[in-house]
Amino acid sequence: MASSFSVASQVARRDRVTEPSRAQKRFDRRLAHILVHATEVFYDKGYEGASMRDLSRASGVSLSGLYYYFESKEKLLYLIQKETFTTIVERLRERLDAVSDPEQRIRTFILNHLEYFLANRKAMKVLSHEDDVLKNGFGAEIAAIKREYYRICLGLLDDFKRQEKLEFSSRLAVLSLFGMMNWIYTWYKPRVDADAQEISARMADIFLRGVGPSAVTKKNRKRKSLLN
Repeated sequence: MASSFSVASQVARRDRVTEPSRAQKRFDRRLAHILVHATEVFYDKGYEGASMRDLSRASGVSLSGLYYYFESKEKLLYLIQKETFTTIVERLRERLDAVSDPEQRIRTFILNHLEYFLANRKAMKVLSHEDDVLKNGFGAEIAAIKREYYRICLGLLDDFKRQEKLEFSSRLAVLSLFGMMNWIYTWYKPRVDADAQEISARMADIFLRGVGPSAVTKKNRKRKSLLN
C-alpha cells in the first residue's frame, strides 16, 4: 500500500501539471469572451469611435481586467483579425487536403470563405472597414497572413488555368473573386437568401464561367483551327 506521503506527492505533482492548463483555459475563455464583445462594439461604433470604457461595459470586464489581456485598443483589433484570418486559413488547408481536382479546390476555397463570413458577419464588417488601422508589427503580421491567403487562391487559379488551358490574369481573377465574396455582408439576408453551401455553388459558377474563354476567344480559336 502506498504511504500517505507518496500519495500526497503524486497529488502535488498532478496539480502542478494540470493547474497551468486549467489557468490557460480560463485565460483563453475570458479572452474569447472579450473578443466577441469587442467585435460588437467595433461593429456598432467603429474602431475610432469605440473607447476602452465602451469595451469594458459591453464585456462586463473592468478596465484593469481589460488591460490584463491587452495593453491597447489596437492590440485588441489585432487579436480579432489574427483569430479570424488564422482560422480561415487553417480550415481551408484542412479542406484542400481532401480535394485534388483544380475546379473543386476553387469551389472549396469559396465555400470555406463564405461559410466563415456568413457565420461571423459582424467580424467581417469590422475587418473590411478597419483594414488599414493596424500599424508597425501588428499590421505586418496580419498582412503576412493575408498575403499567404492570397497566394493560396492564386495557386488554385494557376492550377485551374493549366488544366483547362485557359489564358487570363490570375491576379485580376483572384482580386475579382475576393470582391465578390467580401461584399456579401452588405446584402446577405438569412430569411431571404440561401445558405452558404448554395450561395458558394452559384458564386463559383458565375466566377468559373466568367474566367473561361469568351465567345470571341472561342470564335478566334475556331478560325485558327480552320486556317491550319
